[in-house]
Amino acid sequence: MDLQISGRSALVCASTSGLGFAIADALAADGVRVAVNGRTPRRCDEAAARIRERGGDAVAIAVDLTREKGPAELVERARAALGDLDILVLNGGGPPPSTAGAVDQAAITSAIDTLLRPHVALVRELMPAMRARGWGRVLAVGSSGIETPLPDLALSNLGRAALAGYLKTLAREVAADGVTVNLLLPGRINTERLTELDSAAARERGTSAEEVAASVIANIPAGRYGDPAEFGAAGAFLCSQRASFITGTALRVDGGEVASL
Repeated sequence: MDLQISGRSALVCASTSGLGFAIADALAADGVRVAVNGRTPRRCDEAAARIRERGGDAVAIAVDLTREKGPAELVERARAALGDLDILVLNGGGPPPSTAGAVDQAAITSAIDTLLRPHVALVRELMPAMRARGWGRVLAVGSSGIETPLPDLALSNLGRAALAGYLKTLAREVAADGVTVNLLLPGRINTERLTELDSAAARERGTSAEEVAASVIANIPAGRYGDPAEFGAAGAFLCSQRASFITGTALRVDGGEVASL
């Protein structure tokens, strides 16, 4: 399927690896010019180079979005490299595992500063121009925890739910201007982050990461962890012209793990 986005430009946050890279790579494969973002210049350069090796058009922009002026700097540099930005993919690393009872004020502030504040700032930077042009896509990499809060991930559940509420409100405000706003919710996708979570669970249970993975997979109807490329393809579709009547929604890519519709 031609996604009809060749020649568009995209800023993909936290895209040096994992789910962010998968979306950036999928967009580039459909002809989108991509700004790869992360905190570390070397990792940004390597990720952009990987996309270019596959025939895509990518630039590397290393900016720490948790800094107060980080979002504005990132947008300025991305526009300087690519011109008007049509697509914004919001993504960021998750907070460390935590029970609800262990959450304190410092942890809440850290979760908000990571998962909410910079993303709202990016939207505010880019939304006026998207609305004025009559076309735009905002896609946030979320978590199935916004639908079914995940055990021992209290901070992630908190921050991602706040962002989801903001984006759902935004979607209604900008739909008539040709801008869509959606969330993509990963299940167990085989990334470095998942390996970290499995290892943390293994330490807590006194078992191996392989045993943790096997117990998790037993509850996934598809019988496996997801491939990042599968997640990236779903993200590229939601950012495409083909998905122009899909907005204000959350799509799970989880192999059927979550029991609800």
